[in-house]
Amino acid sequence: MNNSLFQLHERLQQDCIAIGRFNLCQLLMMNDSQYPWFILVPERANIKEIYQLNSLDRQLLSEESCSLAEKLAELFKADKMNIAAIGNLVPQLHVHHIVRYETDKAWPAPVWGKFDAQPYTEHQIIELIAKVKAKLNI
Repeated sequence: MNNSLFQLHERLQQDCIAIGRFNLCQLLMMNDSQYPWFILVPERANIKEIYQLNSLDRQLLSEESCSLAEKLAELFKADKMNIAAIGNLVPQLHVHHIVRYETDKAWPAPVWGKFDAQPYTEHQIIELIAKVKAKLNI
């Protein structure tokens, strides 16, 4: 598997804000201020499913995902963390980490396709990224 061929899917580039990276994954933030919504994307070319990763990468993804979920839950005082790798619109493997509250406008339904995105302001982006980077030490 030649990972130098990795390119972030154009839809993820369009809909998300880059925050940083871990050993395996890029960390993105969905540009939708309705929910704290983050995405891990393993930097591996031509991977659509978790089972296509080698065993070391599967382990790294699991560790990065669990660590991210735990820290986001603490930082945002989540009622529930929704974690999913769906990929119906974006075939590139990516794992959503969405902080959910019983008071959010989509609760208890999934957030996908429920409401149009409400982009963050520049000020909100700067503030939120700084907060997340500090919590994650990236």
